[in-house]
Amino acid sequence: MGFIKNQLLNVVEWNEDSADVLFWKWDSNEIKKGSKLIIRPGQDAIFIHNGAIEGVFKDDGTYDIETEIIPFLTTLKSFKFGFNTPFRAEVLFINTKELLVKWGTKNAINIQTPDLRGGMPIRCFGTFACKIGDHDVLIDKIAGIKNTYSVNDVKERIIANLDQTLMTWIAKEGKDMFNLQISAKQIAEGVRADLDADMSKIGISITDFNIESFSYPEEVQKMQEKAAAQAMVGDVNKYAQMAMADSMANGNGSAGSVATDMAQMQMGMVMGQQMAQSMQMNMNGVGQPQAAGVSGAKFCPNCGTPTQGAKFCSNCGTKLG
Repeated sequence: MGFIKNQLLNVVEWNEDSADVLFWKWDSNEIKKGSKLIIRPGQDAIFIHNGAIEGVFKDDGTYDIETEIIPFLTTLKSFKFGFNTPFRAEVLFINTKELLVKWGTKNAINIQTPDLRGGMPIRCFGTFACKIGDHDVLIDKIAGIKNTYSVNDVKERIIANLDQTLMTWIAKEGKDMFNLQISAKQIAEGVRADLDADMSKIGISITDFNIESFSYPEEVQKMQEKAAAQAMVGDVNKYAQMAMADSMANGNGSAGSVATDMAQMQMGMVMGQQMAQSMQMNMNGVGQPQAAGVSGAKFCPNCGTPTQGAKFCSNCGTKLG
């Protein structure tokens, strides 16, 4: 994991490569004369002697333990034998950075809704951020029994309580069970507060919690897609745009052919509308002529020329009525 215990140079150091670890305990039990302490940016070093915290050092840099660290400790500064004999102590390195962790529901959460008798199973995923909030509590609850504690340990505890917590806050804040994303911010804030209250018991803070997406059963997703498609069909332009996008996405034609198909579809729709309007305007009743006051044949019986309601044929002069 990149931890360093260099006994030859007596270096007490935590390698910065272990960025996913919240704390690591240096426990060689042999701090000798000439030992150096290296604190990297984003780290605190806590000296523990006989189970008690002797001092907390937060400024990064390299320190001589005999001259720069021991004089500032509470009880070890009166150490009678100096460094002629090694003394026993633990150094707990704390990661002070905020760590981002991905999460996802372990099982589908069954949400009760009046629209579905058996409830609606959903899944969701997102991220949360955590950091050490109280190192005194952490040392008392965790560091006394573990030499290291990572984000995976935090995630394991979070996931164990997450399903029930999500269910509670979805029921409280979910405005539309078929579109929970509109309430995601309120749900996430409630979940964060509950998880933070639980993790504070071991000295860890949950500083942020986000829900990126809710996943519905396939049947519900199909119903949502169908409803959206029907709403779009009501607008010819939107329907044409949707058809063009589907065709291009499926690789069924080039942009030119897709545009042609769209134009033809629009033309067909317009022609259909015009035909319906024409029939409505031309038919005032079953068996009624198109225009009142027009008598005689519509075509000349002699030459077949359209008469347009005239009394004599404009071509051959035949009297029509």
